[in-house]
Amino acid sequence: MLAKRIIPCLDVKDGQTVKGTNFVNLRQAGDPVELGRAYSEQGADELVFLDITASHEGRKTFTDMVQRVAAEISIPFTVGGGISELRDVERMLSAGADKVSINSAAIRKPELIDEIARNFGSQVCVVAIDARLDEKGWTCYLNGGRIPTEHNLFDWAREANHRGAGEILFTSMNHDGVKAGFANDALSQLAEELTIPVIASGGAGCKEHFRDAFAIGHADAALAASVFHFGEIGIPELKEYLKEEKINVRL
Repeated sequence: MLAKRIIPCLDVKDGQTVKGTNFVNLRQAGDPVELGRAYSEQGADELVFLDITASHEGRKTFTDMVQRVAAEISIPFTVGGGISELRDVERMLSAGADKVSINSAAIRKPELIDEIARNFGSQVCVVAIDARLDEKGWTCYLNGGRIPTEHNLFDWAREANHRGAGEILFTSMNHDGVKAGFANDALSQLAEELTIPVIASGGAGCKEHFRDAFAIGHADAALAASVFHFGEIGIPELKEYLKEEKINVRL
């Protein structure tokens, strides 16, 4: 059985790591390069770097920042934000990324998933989905949670899986920054319906929430930001706790 992964996420805006609640009210959380180095040293399994306003502002991810983070870490590195064509993928991989995360661009141009998988391999393509639970069910959003779409979370995740995505990174907008636990029911349904790994995002507030994402939500990885950035949970202690709870993690 594959080990479950713990993944800190650096949401970067204007060169600084930020964190908000329900995708708004952002506050600064530190230098991405220093945070990346610290997480690598603490035993994080991977690192995700998202330039959170790139799609909204219509510009490309900061390549030099990616290079600087990549130079300081020794764990797999996923980069997202403003990636809309194969040239962007190539540039990020050349800068030191191991995988790219696509979100808005994938919904607008689904064949981009096929193209990345065909040219670079499925393992390079992480499809990120921001979804909010409303009266219609789980609705997918574009541009960092600003624009609702006609897409349903489960239908879109299945399509991304079918097109060649290597992983799904699902963020519940309802749970983001609230620290009340992950969207475990939705995670469990995704795990059941997909043939690729699912990364849980949105809602981590304590160590038990990570346990539940794995034990109840059947997620393959759990991603979090503020609980790590502000020192509320240490990665080594989290992994020790999960081990005691019979969750298979790499210590």
